Amino acid sequence: MVVCEGFFSRRHAGLVIQLYFATVMDLQEYFRRIGFGGTYEKPDLATLRTVHELHVMSVPFENLSIHCGERNTMDLQIIYEKIVRNRRGGWCCENNLLFSWVLREMGYKYTTLGSRVFKTFKNDFSPMDSHLINMVEIEGKPYIADVSFGLSYQIWYPLEIIAGKDQEQPAGIFRLLNDGEKWMLQKTGRKPLVQNEAFANSSLINKRLTTMLYSFVLTPREIDHFLNTSEYLQTSPESLFTQKSICSLQTPTGFRALIGWTFSEVTFNPEEDTDMYEMSALADSEIETILKEKFNIVLVNKLTPINSKAAYKL
Repeated sequence: MVVCEGFFSRRHAGLVIQLYFATVMDLQEYFRRIGFGGTYEKPDLATLRTVHELHVMSVPFENLSIHCGERNTMDLQIIYEKIVRNRRGGWCCENNLLFSWVLREMGYKYTTLGSRVFKTFKNDFSPMDSHLINMVEIEGKPYIADVSFGLSYQIWYPLEIIAGKDQEQPAGIFRLLNDGEKWMLQKTGRKPLVQNEAFANSSLINKRLTTMLYSFVLTPREIDHFLNTSEYLQTSPESLFTQKSICSLQTPTGFRALIGWTFSEVTFNPEEDTDMYEMSALADSEIETILKEKFNIVLVNKLTPINSKAAYKL
């Protein structure tokens, strides 16, 4: 159990009031949040695989706060309250930062890294580290732990950092490529079968079998490294996250997602090298129910959905 002390800014009657607080962060409470009922004796790969999978099955990848008039933060205690106690999800700077605390509490040797997301429309990586990930060393081998990339690109289990090796996971085959100090993660998926003809040509459907995801170097990064990026991603009109409201959660058979008003249930079918996409358009009045029933999310403030033409694929 860890007690984190700090200050929380609350706006009241036009004034920002600094409230002192202390948040008790309890690993067992986190375990209950993700449904981990087992015991662990040592920080081994098997336990990490289990906790990693349970996290992506329980905690959504989402940016809904931005579209509810709220701010995302990199204060760990506020993130803990949001994800563990309030049962929300978060984006990478929240989910993976929380997961770094979990790794530390469980006794894993880890390093936080910054990665640069591949921009398909530019055919190049982002010029800034916009995605926070963790590297974990187990028995002398390094692994990527990333519980917050979402959709069909989400790894369920840690990936060994080894060049050129196909690492099969439920969403497809992931592989790391190496060019000097730079590592690049790509994924080869399956043919999408869209059940609703109205969405057959949706811009959300990725018809490329192989997709580059992000690049990274093994330079350790502190939280301060991501502060400007976090601010940019939730305020800039050029940011994907201001142009689309996103909520994604992995399921035992695939994943589900709410992008703007479009709800998708995707079932992985590796035996036939296909994935089945059930897609539908929601009315504003249906979104609150879908969030509660499909993602176990109850929002405090009103969500303003958005799905602009910014490039984004399921």
